[in-house]
Amino acid sequence: MRRRSRPLWWRLGFAILSLLVALGILVTSWNTTVNSHPAYLVTLLVVAVAATVAVASSFFVRRGAQEQDGQPRSLRRRILAGVEILGVLALLGFLLYTRPLAASSVAIDSMAGTAEVSVTDSATRIELQPTGEARTTGLIFYPGAKVDPRAYVPNLTPLAAAGYPVVVLKLPYNIAFFSPKGAHRVMDDHRQITRWAVGGHSLGGVVASMVAGGDDPRVRGLLLWASYPNSSIADRTQLQVTSISGSNDALATPAKIDAAKSKLPPDTRYVVIHGGIHSFFGDYGLQSGDGTPSITRDEAQAQIRAASLDLLRRVEDASP
Repeated sequence: MRRRSRPLWWRLGFAILSLLVALGILVTSWNTTVNSHPAYLVTLLVVAVAATVAVASSFFVRRGAQEQDGQPRSLRRRILAGVEILGVLALLGFLLYTRPLAASSVAIDSMAGTAEVSVTDSATRIELQPTGEARTTGLIFYPGAKVDPRAYVPNLTPLAAAGYPVVVLKLPYNIAFFSPKGAHRVMDDHRQITRWAVGGHSLGGVVASMVAGGDDPRVRGLLLWASYPNSSIADRTQLQVTSISGSNDALATPAKIDAAKSKLPPDTRYVVIHGGIHSFFGDYGLQSGDGTPSITRDEAQAQIRAASLDLLRRVEDASP
């Protein structure tokens, strides 16, 4: 006699787990998620809907006759079940890993702009435009991994106030590697700007280095915040490059910055924020694994802004 059909309890358990993870991230990171690139929000919503459907349908799906008769599953079905479990775990792990680091209240307030700078927020970028006369040199900025892009607006607003348009990219899942062509789309949309510097924080600087190492003649400068290239661009001697780092940074450590110097042009300017840490380059609190600062965030950021502004002026003044 066959046993009555009953739910696949392991599948039901994973569906419930997926629903809890998706809803938990949405509830605890709603403001950050909806103000970042839509890819993460869409993925969370799809997972939540799919998990809800799976929970509801699991009570109505009949298992195969062999399983109902108490016979073991075939090898093929066991393999497929294993693949399904690993796929769900990988997806949930990715969603938890890419949960964004929220911008501070100071950064969120800076989105209102100033008398000198207007801020335009869209699905894929934040644009800081001078309200007065804008220069024909601009900056495209890649945020660090998992960081809310709004966290960089306070540090970049003074650059726009000086007349340099700034575009902060919103990245899919807040990972710069998922949008390597983002800078080129910005340049195509702003043809009135003839010279660009590309920059980024941490992983964002790595991708900015890839853009700067390309052959686009519009890219004339590279701004690295606690970052370094993963391949050599030392032959790009026409680039104006500034590397800004923190002496107490435990992520992009001074040793890593020094080890990568051979990958940058020989006339690169290096600015060390003595006592500064990785988290001071944006306004998103303190990042896990970072070092201990010996200066204040305001003191560090004043130096970061000054060195960044110097880079843009060099790009503007460089020979054609």
